[in-house]
Amino acid sequence: MNIINRKKIIYYTEKYPQAKNQLLTWYIEMLEHKFNNFNELKNVCGSSSIVNNQRVVFNIKGNDYRLVVSTNFRRQACYTIWFGTHKEYDKINVETIQFKIL
Repeated sequence: MNIINRKKIIYYTEKYPQAKNQLLTWYIEMLEHKFNNFNELKNVCGSSSIVNNQRVVFNIKGNDYRLVVSTNFRRQACYTIWFGTHKEYDKINVETIQFKIL
């Protein structure tokens, strides 16, 4: 799967160095696989949850961090919408939070 905004992943590894290895592991796993639907993604990333028809939430570093991405399985593409601690995640509306250019 193609990750459209790679720079945002790098930004988050610098902002949250405690999660760097796990976030990069997620990144590599996504690049190495082709997912046709959420069920195929769930088989590889068991801690993922679908929020709506495009948004998926991943638990990173156990359940310490959350990563919200928008996926387009038909185009084999996804982009990062939001990343933060579980505590920060509890304060957002995952269905409406918008992607922000850094």
